[in-house]
Formats: sequence, structure tokens, C-alpha cells
Amino acid sequence: MSTHPLTHTVEAAKQRYALANPTSMALHEEATQSLPGGNTRTVLHADPFPIYMKSGKNHQVTSEDGKTYTDLLCEFTAALYGHSNPRLQETIANVVQTIGMNVGANTRQETLFAREVCSRFDLERVRFANSGTEANLHALAAARLFTGKHKVVSFSGGYHGGVLGFRGGVPAKNNVDKHDWVVACYNDLESARAAIKTEGVAAVVVEGMQGAGGCFAGTIDFLKGVQEVAHDAGVLFILDEVMTSRLSSGGLAQMYGLKPDLKTFGKWLGGGLAIGAFGGRADIMATFDPRLSTSVAHSGTFNNNTLVTHAGYTGLKELYTSSDAERFTQLGEDLRAKLNEVSNGTKMCFTGLGTIMAAHITKCGTREILRASDVEEDQVMMELFWFEMIEQGFWLAKRGFVALILETPQEELDRFVGAVAAFVSKYRSELSL
Repeated sequence: MSTHPLTHTVEAAKQRYALANPTSMALHEEATQSLPGGNTRTVLHADPFPIYMKSGKNHQVTSEDGKTYTDLLCEFTAALYGHSNPRLQETIANVVQTIGMNVGANTRQETLFAREVCSRFDLERVRFANSGTEANLHALAAARLFTGKHKVVSFSGGYHGGVLGFRGGVPAKNNVDKHDWVVACYNDLESARAAIKTEGVAAVVVEGMQGAGGCFAGTIDFLKGVQEVAHDAGVLFILDEVMTSRLSSGGLAQMYGLKPDLKTFGKWLGGGLAIGAFGGRADIMATFDPRLSTSVAHSGTFNNNTLVTHAGYTGLKELYTSSDAERFTQLGEDLRAKLNEVSNGTKMCFTGLGTIMAAHITKCGTREILRASDVEEDQVMMELFWFEMIEQGFWLAKRGFVALILETPQEELDRFVGAVAAFVSKYRSELSL
């Protein structure tokens, strides 16, 4: 097996990383004594150790080693409003000081928030949960109960939560209901059609853009085709908008003219606090109507907690209005175009939609990527890219995932484009097609 020509360069970058972050290294060693691998979120693990953050302010995060980074990770799209938005701080402080965090009852605010979510995302009814994972699990439960069927169609590379992943075209080892899934090929309508027509299918669940899977966007023809095939087969169409709901005033469904039976949400919708939500057709959502003898329970101690219903409402009504969403998405489109311009003619490219994107360095050099299985990433080059962006003061996911925080200064976005251009220039021979 041949050694990658940049293996020694990556090892040198790791050594610089370790020398530059001694406090993080010590904290990681301490964490391994109480957390498996020193970690309670697998995606944040990094070799030789993760950087520990001490604080965040506006669009920046500061490490325990005293280094400040421009935050291009955005808590995987959840930190849309940054780390210290004064209006959200005011809202949360008001809840803590005058309302109370856990009142154990229905509140007027949850109705206001629900009404706003329904209006914004074209839902007849909505229910809240605590994460995108929960939202998808409850939506699937509703679909199965409503249809009386049990199988669900998903797509290779899809991710619908911590126990609902399909990397490599099969249910992940920790998935729930491992034997009740039919996994189709993403952006392949014929594969989707065959899967949806399988006997006993209750629903098809799809991301309009596979976020965790590499920021590969579904084509309009594919997504509309899935919707049509599902409708014709009597199968419910569930659109996972946990990430993509921030991409327009009404999410990706509005962008593409889709009318799902159910949609699921999470991430940014809680104003920076943990949230999940699922909703759509009133007849399906009546599965959880406690006034009906046929209903089933949908529980969750913090489903309607006052912190998230107030913060989420403030975010939607004041901080990320429909016009804000359209403007911000265009800013992201412009940034991705610039990144692809400076990396043009190389094996590096950036995929995504709006303010959610991912860097890729592929072995074949293709720039038109429909699904993760189409390409093989150069993992050594990707690792080197991450280390060098860290050195330049940019915080992003090690797998190349980037999401923008609202009001990040344009000069910092331009600086990131410059850093990518410098990386491409430095390793031009290795990146050349």
C-alpha cells in the first residue's frame, strides 16, 4: 500500500497543533477518565485530541488555549444567531427572572410559537420535541400509526438523527428498527420509485440536502418525483428540514415548491436552545390529539419549556424574518461561488445550498457530485485542510462542513476565501487534476 505524498506534512501539522493547544490536550486527558474517549458527541472528536472551547461571542469562539476563531461551524447550523445576540439574551433573562423555566403546564407562549411555526412553514398542526432526532422519530411513529404499515424508505448517505443514519447505504449499527428500512439511492428517482413501491411501506423520509452526508443537494426533479411517486403509492412523504428550514422564508420546501405530508425541524429553530418540531397535515398529526380515543402519547418533559418557546419565537419574529432568510441565503450562495472559483481546476470543490456547505477534495476531481457514493475523498488532504484552516483562525468541522452565523462580517468571509485560495496555491501540484 503506497504512502500518501502528504502524510509527513499532516504529521507535522498535528505536531504544531499539539504544541499550540496544550491546555486542550490536558483537558482531553482528564475527560477520558469520566467520558468514553473523553467525548459525549462523537462528531466533535478529533485526532490527536479536540480543541476545547471556553467561550463564544457574536461570530467567534475562544479556546481554553486563548485562541479566537471565526466560527464557521455554527453548531452544525444550530447557532444561526451567534453566541451572544443581545435580543436573545434579553428574552432568556426575562424568562429566568420573571416567568420561570419549568412551569409544568401549558402556556400562552407555546401557542404563539406554534402559530408562528405553522405560518412560516405551511403546517396545519405542529408539535414540539427536544431535538431533530426526536422530531423524526415521532414523525415516523405518526406515519406508521396513520397508515397501519411499518416499513420506511430512506436514502443512502442520509442522516435523520443520532439513531437514524444510513451512511454506506445501510442502517447504522446503532439505528432503531434496523430491519424496517428500505434504503434507496439518493438523487436516483428510479431507485426511489422501486423502494417506495415495496409492499408495506408507510413513509419515505428524505433530506432536501443531505447535510451530514456531505451537503449534497437533491435535484428538484428528484425531490418532486419522490413526492409524486409517494402520493401515487399511498405512502406518506416526510421532508427532513432540520437543517434546510433556514434556507428561505419557508425552508427548502418553499424553495422547491414541495408539499410534504409531514416536515421535521430542529437546530436553529429554538433560538440557540435545544428543540425539535414536526408537523404537517392535521389528520396525520391527530395521531397525538389527546381528545381522541384513538390517540397515542407524545411525551417529553421539556417539549414546551418556556426558554425555548420564548427564544424561538423571538428569533422567528424579530431576528430571522422572511426577508432576512432570503438575504442570508444569497450571501451563502455568493460565498460558495467564490470558494469554487478559487479552487477551480483542482480536486477541491464546495457543495451545498445557501449558507450550508462542505469542502470536498476528491481523488477523481469531479465537481458535480450528486451523492456521497459517487466519489472517494482524499482523507489525508481533507485532514491537512482542516489543520491549516485552524491555524488561520477558522473553526469548521473536520469533515469540511461549514455553516454561517448571521451577521458574520463580510471581511471574515473574504478572509476565508483568501485562506482557501492560499491552501490551493500551496498544494497546487497535489490538487491538480
